[in-house]
Amino acid sequence: MRVLVTGASGYVGSRLVPALLAAGHEVAVGARDVEGIDRFAWADRVERRYLDVEDTVSVHLAVRDTDAVFYLVHSMGAGEFLHRDRDAAESVVAACAYAGTGRLVYLSGLVPDVAPGDLSDHLRSRLEVEEILRAGPTPATVLRASMVIGGGSMSFEVMRRMTERLPVLTLPIWMRSRIQPIAVEDVVRLLLAALDGEPRDRTYDVGGDEVLTYSELLARFAAVAGLERPQVPLLFAPVRLVGEGVAVLTGIPRSTIGALVRSLTHDMVCRDDVVRRELAPGTAYLSLDEALARSLAGDTAATSPEGDVQGEADSDPSWVGSTRA
Repeated sequence: MRVLVTGASGYVGSRLVPALLAAGHEVAVGARDVEGIDRFAWADRVERRYLDVEDTVSVHLAVRDTDAVFYLVHSMGAGEFLHRDRDAAESVVAACAYAGTGRLVYLSGLVPDVAPGDLSDHLRSRLEVEEILRAGPTPATVLRASMVIGGGSMSFEVMRRMTERLPVLTLPIWMRSRIQPIAVEDVVRLLLAALDGEPRDRTYDVGGDEVLTYSELLARFAAVAGLERPQVPLLFAPVRLVGEGVAVLTGIPRSTIGALVRSLTHDMVCRDDVVRRELAPGTAYLSLDEALARSLAGDTAATSPEGDVQGEADSDPSWVGSTRA
């Protein structure tokens, strides 16, 4: 199958491309900086197509002659990103319809069971994008994932830096919300499976085998990492203030951290497990402890065929990796 991956230079996209190649697919990658693709281990095995989701013409040119499009573009910044994401999704839908693309696959985020007005801008944008994709004429498979466990994942790296840098974890009481994390190896497997069989025009919730609170997840991380990190509840901790503190502590951009922290106030748990029956029948997911251990192992070839997808990659941002001496 001829596949276009948008967002191929991002975390999940850069891990998906080698899996697609290993499965025998012809892969084109869409990017604004096509020369920047050189930093990836798979660069010489893919076709490069200029794609700027804010440039309708480039979207149409990038999508031409494709059987499937993986839409892995997400804005995490501040400002008008909701408007940009909406326009970009509409451009992709129109381009796929015009080109006769057979299917779309979108990686979204779990949507908590709250009123739409109570969602963070980040989650509301994800939901709006998937609704736009599903409303178009091209069958769209949407995978809604909670925290993705893997070296280089934004959420994982925030958890790593907080745990490594703080001898005592002071946690707001609203971090008792529940989460259902999943290993990036399993996310990639499910994305690949979305290409099998007839196109599926539906949304799937995606999560691992365990549901736990954020404080329990941090405790598990510390245990696997071999760190002793007592936890102290914090009764008064405004979400915005916590976001600022986490940004300073981790060195990750404030706008990105703010979007993530605002999502922590809700339960992020799957409503059902249909995805495992339809996309991964008989397949066991990685256990949480194994996913954490492999993500911490120090492997830096996650985007190479011989590397561990759970690990880091040399092409990851500078803030990825352990801060321990």
